[in-house]
Amino acid sequence: MVFRRRNPRSTLGWVREMIYPRGGFRRATQYLIHRMRRLPDEPHRIARGVFAGAFVSFPPIFGIQMLSAGLLAWAIRGNILAAVLSTFLSNPLTTPFVAIASLELGHWMLGIDQPLDFVTLVAAFANAGTELWSNITAAFSHREAHWDSLAVFFRTIYLPLFVGSIIPSLLIAVVSYWVTFPLVRAYQRLRALKTKERTEKRHRLRQALADAKARLKARAEAGHGAGDDDAPGSP
Repeated sequence: MVFRRRNPRSTLGWVREMIYPRGGFRRATQYLIHRMRRLPDEPHRIARGVFAGAFVSFPPIFGIQMLSAGLLAWAIRGNILAAVLSTFLSNPLTTPFVAIASLELGHWMLGIDQPLDFVTLVAAFANAGTELWSNITAAFSHREAHWDSLAVFFRTIYLPLFVGSIIPSLLIAVVSYWVTFPLVRAYQRLRALKTKERTEKRHRLRQALADAKARLKARAEAGHGAGDDDAPGSP
């Protein structure tokens, strides 16, 4: 196939690149910006798409971020591809800081008095994961499913994180919109100007070639006419 990788990537390699891209986050960011600027759409639609993608990047909607970004971009008449690309704002470098701030804000907004130290968070995730796996395996056995740890996790971690992430995500989305719009507009104007200059240059070159051919043809005809006049038997 045309687009098949020459060296198939293993599952471990795929996971590793999802956590840390092969060329580093700087190269990945430059690639995303390059793709964003070259999208064939109006600047305000691209900026709306970036707004949608940035807004859904940090709330804990694992697995459906791209779908959510596309639907939100469609609802606000933004560029869907720009929205999907912008979901990569959520990465291992940015997510921990936004998540901690969102969790603390969510606890404050919901009035939850719960310690947020590292040990407590790790224990909550571990207990919830263990209980979730136990419930999945219980569906294929005669064991009874339990939801106590998952209920605690939802009440003290997931719900505060979801509620608290709305305000930071909205701020990041607004900033992303106002940064993207002028950059894309300036890039598209510069690109259009360069395209116009290249078109005019090609037109001048074709015109110069046409003029040169016309002069050569005129000289050839003039020389041919002079040769006829000098021919023997002419008066």
